[in-house]
Amino acid sequence: MAQFLKRLLYLACGLIIAYAPLAFGKPKPESAPKFGKVTLNFSDSNSREAKDIIYRLDTFYTTQVAKGFHGSVLVGYKGKILYERYFGIANRETNYMWSSETQSQLASTSKPFTGAAIMLLKDKGLLNFDDAVIQYLPTFPYADITIRMLLNHRSGLPDYIYKMVKDKEKPFLDNDDVVKWFETNKPKQTFKTNTSFKYSNSNYALLASIVESISGMKFDLFLKRYVFGPLKMDNTKVIDPNINRSENMSSCYKANGSLYDDMFLDGVSGDKGVYSCVRDLYKWDQALYGNKFIKQSTLTEAYQPYTFEKPSIKNYGLAWRLLNYPDGIKVIYHNGNWHGNNTSFYRFVEDNFTIIVLGNKTNTRIYAQPQEIYNIVMNVIDGQAAEECKD
Repeated sequence: MAQFLKRLLYLACGLIIAYAPLAFGKPKPESAPKFGKVTLNFSDSNSREAKDIIYRLDTFYTTQVAKGFHGSVLVGYKGKILYERYFGIANRETNYMWSSETQSQLASTSKPFTGAAIMLLKDKGLLNFDDAVIQYLPTFPYADITIRMLLNHRSGLPDYIYKMVKDKEKPFLDNDDVVKWFETNKPKQTFKTNTSFKYSNSNYALLASIVESISGMKFDLFLKRYVFGPLKMDNTKVIDPNINRSENMSSCYKANGSLYDDMFLDGVSGDKGVYSCVRDLYKWDQALYGNKFIKQSTLTEAYQPYTFEKPSIKNYGLAWRLLNYPDGIKVIYHNGNWHGNNTSFYRFVEDNFTIIVLGNKTNTRIYAQPQEIYNIVMNVIDGQAAEECKD
């Protein structure tokens, strides 16, 4: 019995050490928001307005996108799902069709989740955006690069995806391998720190490692415990390619229909690696309104443009791409593309209007439709509002 109690004591001590950075770190600021309840709501599909929207969007997706498209679509407005459709085959090998529970690789649309993990740690007082990366990754060989520069792609770091080579000893590289590669090779930056913008997956792989360093938890567990779990995103997870796929995961296909095989970089997460479904992503979208999840002051920083060397409507904030129009309208979005997985996630934040498209077969048409979809729906809504005013 004494030996058993001793083992329990060791286990308890181990758990305390593992989670100490979060449980016993700097005090949580009193102004930090608590998780708000996020639920799915559906519009009245029998109303004339809803039927008109569904008809128009069905027509659009059938004629513009759905030819050869395999995936899912969700359009939401002010917390209600207006349109939801599933097209084609998620896994040809098992004849599994796309459904509301199909988990699809988000590719680079995973990056906002990595950004959210960093923002949660900031709101907790455990880091600042302008902290040097070496505070949390001591072997990192670039002393002047900060967390903010990773978030907004102004670090100048080369993209590990195009630099690292397969390790004969292991089928999949992971985030520790990326950190070690930078430490060992010290690759030349593509530009001087914070003087330009260049999208690099290295930035977000390193951010995931910073989350692990601060929290004492593996990145996938951190997201599960502090993001996916609280928001009831039950069909969302970071996938470990060393573990067998679940039955409701989609496979990924090339444009000609041939299957993409897993490759050695699939074990790196932060820049990619999150699997989710459109309903879960809409919960995530809605959690970013009303100070429910991340402090509004933090999101305000995230939604600001950070690159001005080449003036453009397009820009990048912190973990989000931006469209900043001259009339003040701002669109927050992030697309993704990895091994045939195409994702499109657009947020017209002034109207609380959201478009989410997930596909598992190379199809670039999904990226060209957000403004048209917005116009289709808002024209119906505005027209209905005008009629009600007449009445």
